[in-house]
Amino acid sequence: MNSSNTPDTLLWPFLVYGFFVLALLTLIISLSYFLGQRHKNKASIQPYESGILSTGSARLRFSAQFYLVAMIFVIFDIEVVFIVLWALAFNELGWTGYLSICVFIGLLVAVLIYEWSIGALDFGPNGKKILRAYHKFTLKKTEL
Repeated sequence: MNSSNTPDTLLWPFLVYGFFVLALLTLIISLSYFLGQRHKNKASIQPYESGILSTGSARLRFSAQFYLVAMIFVIFDIEVVFIVLWALAFNELGWTGYLSICVFIGLLVAVLIYEWSIGALDFGPNGKKILRAYHKFTLKKTEL
């Protein structure tokens, strides 16, 4: 081997690249500072301005149902990755892989049925309760 190919001689391209990156970064930030607009309007110093004055707090309360649905989505999304990887290796896994994925999908179906039974997938108000309330309301109206 040639002794001139030491690791020190291969360092200069990275240093030149780093210098060009820093120079370009300094140039871009300087140009944006000097050429950028400056206004001192009351609305421009407020966060999330978008030309509209804020009317209240940006803090919103989400129900626990939202987080439950989000967790279900993440769990099932990751399980789809496992199923796709199984499908890619289908020929190598053989019958044991097929039986394993059948058990895995069976567990997914069981979890889905359980979540459905506890009401984790209900996204809105119960339609039956609304209809019962509507019927009670119309009965009271006809009695008057």
